[in-house]
Amino acid sequence: MPRFPQKEAEIMALAERMIAGLIANPALYPNPPYPAWAAMNSIRFKVRQYNRCREELIAAGAAAEQATADKDEALENLIEAMKTDLLYAENTAHYDDDKLKLIGWASRKAPTHLAPPGQTRLLEAPRQGAGWLFLDWKAPADGGKVAAYTIERRERPTGPWETIATAIQTEATLVDQPQKKELEYRVFAINKSGSGTPSNTVMVVL
Repeated sequence: MPRFPQKEAEIMALAERMIAGLIANPALYPNPPYPAWAAMNSIRFKVRQYNRCREELIAAGAAAEQATADKDEALENLIEAMKTDLLYAENTAHYDDDKLKLIGWASRKAPTHLAPPGQTRLLEAPRQGAGWLFLDWKAPADGGKVAAYTIERRERPTGPWETIATAIQTEATLVDQPQKKELEYRVFAINKSGSGTPSNTVMVVL
């Protein structure tokens, strides 16, 4: 036995076939419970009623979608205007909380530029071996936030300083270092604004 369709499109397709079949075959189906041509209770009337409701739903959906888009655009315009006025108020009040609270706003701190880090401290070389060296140090006590550390080396007493490594932590193990030479190391902190003062130096012979 055929199963009644569940999807709207399939239901409507079956309804159209039933209307056409009942009208075309009155001898075969002389007295259906709801004749295809009878008003109010006919399948044709119900199809028209469904189509009208469906069109109203589509129109309402389109209107709701447009109303939502209009609302979102109005909100973005409001936010932009508010931010402009708040920036004006912050600058005018010089970020004074008491004055900004009068308009329902708490100040952000005045924008500051990131300062370079301070001096890296207490560089030491507590462990070493043939061609390798472990260094540790302390972060700067002042200055801007540290992004990384640059490690430099030179051959004593007057060789040029050269960058040999970069570290994120306050320690580093250096390998493949020159042996049987007097080497001097130093470290300085860096961030996007620049570099701090180099640390003290340590001298080793590997």
